[in-house]
Amino acid sequence: MRRSTVHTKSSRAMPDHPTPADYERDLYAWALENARLLRKGRLSEIDAANIAEELEDMGRSERRSLKSHLRVLLLHFLKWQFQPMLQSPSWRHSIRNARDQIDEILEESPSLERQLTGLLETEYRKARRHAVEETGLAEAAFPATCPYPAQDVRDPDFLPGEEG
Repeated sequence: MRRSTVHTKSSRAMPDHPTPADYERDLYAWALENARLLRKGRLSEIDAANIAEELEDMGRSERRSLKSHLRVLLLHFLKWQFQPMLQSPSWRHSIRNARDQIDEILEESPSLERQLTGLLETEYRKARRHAVEETGLAEAAFPATCPYPAQDVRDPDFLPGEEG
């Protein structure tokens, strides 16, 4: 992962052979140069170690984003289900928005779908803690394990307590 970035107003072009120093100095120029070299098949000239690190970071970032949106969705499910008198269009909008974000991530990274059930369990524990803080309800008011299967999370028409 890049440690620091130093921005300069230099207009000098990057050398044909990007170096780790170029990566530290100007990520954007480094990325463009490496992309150009890859397209030309000049693999011996690319900064492979930093490219690999950036690709791994991208994958971790997608997974973190999915987890975050799942946590938000689960929190709103809990509030929707356990505080029905406070249901609002704002909560419905937050549920729809979280679902849309989850769907986009899974469309772009379908391999994350295999992790969905496990992520639901870990993110549910966090959402439950947040629900206790936000609602003022006792922890025991909420199920200990995630009551929402992946199919309900992905179902655009599902809202807890409205099963028909």
